[in-house]
Amino acid sequence: MDSSDALLARFLALHPRTIDLSLGRIERLLARLNHPERRLPPVIHVAGTNGKGSTIAFMRAILEAGGLAAHVYTSPHLVRFHERIRLGGIGGGRFVDEEVLADAFRRCEGANAGEPITVFEITTAAALLLFSEYPADVLLLEVGLGGRVDATNVIDAPACAVVTPIGRDHAEYLGDTVESVATEKAGIFKRGCPAVIAAQDYAEADTVLCRQAERVGAGPIIIGNQDFSVHEERGRLVYQDETELFDLPKPRLAGRHQLVNASTAIAALRAAGFGDIGTIALERGLTGVDWPGRLQRLGKGRLAALVANGAELWLDGGHNMDGGRILAAAMGDLGERSDAPLVLIVGLLGTKDADGFLRHFVGLARALIAVPISGQVAARPPEEVAEIAERAGLSARVAHSVEAALVEVGNIAFERPPRILICGSLYLAGQVLAANGTPPV
Repeated sequence: MDSSDALLARFLALHPRTIDLSLGRIERLLARLNHPERRLPPVIHVAGTNGKGSTIAFMRAILEAGGLAAHVYTSPHLVRFHERIRLGGIGGGRFVDEEVLADAFRRCEGANAGEPITVFEITTAAALLLFSEYPADVLLLEVGLGGRVDATNVIDAPACAVVTPIGRDHAEYLGDTVESVATEKAGIFKRGCPAVIAAQDYAEADTVLCRQAERVGAGPIIIGNQDFSVHEERGRLVYQDETELFDLPKPRLAGRHQLVNASTAIAALRAAGFGDIGTIALERGLTGVDWPGRLQRLGKGRLAALVANGAELWLDGGHNMDGGRILAAAMGDLGERSDAPLVLIVGLLGTKDADGFLRHFVGLARALIAVPISGQVAARPPEEVAEIAERAGLSARVAHSVEAALVEVGNIAFERPPRILICGSLYLAGQVLAANGTPPV
């Protein structure tokens, strides 16, 4: 029997030369599979530029703390494809087993009968097939790219559609303005289904999202900073909407942006019919949540062992302009607690706005070391990343690997142990977790 990796390699041969985002191919395949998308548990569909995965992680942690089973579909994976499909179970779900995944891939390959289809489309069909066959109380479904014509947008009536903060990314597919990106993301809103819009960083995104939700007849429309809000008070998270106020512990996930993601998760669960889940589940979910590769501190492992005593090692897969802004703000907050010098180890893809990402760290990072992202043909050469960083005003150099960069940091004569942040790409984050020996579980 072929492995899932072998089947994924075969799927590449079916991939259209030019990806025209559409629903036709996956709808054809789902029809041949007897429409698994119509046999799912209640679906919470999540789109957005930043914060999608964290919002889903909060929802899963809260639901599981409340004794419910949650299927989860996210992308991309960090180390193994299996991370994309989590099958729900009481007491906690699990990544799909190899045998189960390979069987679903084989069935989708047979039903597709060699016709053109993207890898994301056929693997999304496999995920929906599995989610229809295993019992759960809810499916947390993350959009892959955009929303309107994303392969996940085959759900006619989600229990709730959520859009997290919008920014500029994937301009080749979604357009190069906030308005165009927001229009694509808003494509997941459905008539008569609740729409939750997270507090946005751009007023134009708010305007487009609200207008599109109203246009399709979504409802109720629940808007961050209007119908629900969140703030930090005495080291705790205070969430409030029109009927409830929750005084909760701060999230386990680091960064002030996680307050927004946590509040969006709570609002979405309440809109989707899980409003009676209880304060204890909310508390346990916020303090027990796990989302690897997003402001994750690496305290042990093979790479962590290369860091000098007293130094901190952090990892984040943020890679777009707004991701850089959010990440720099989080590092600034950590700097207010301890003034450790910040060193960046950065790998970036050529499709990303390197200057837009890096410029947020000017005046904050003491040094930057650019590294390659192995196995990614679209990766920027580290020399190019270093040059862009220098032009932005950062002191930059190049290393041939993350390991070499960590050793180099140890040779820099700082006045106190540094805070090291590896960032710029989810692909790099996955490689770091694998090299460190701490893959997601």
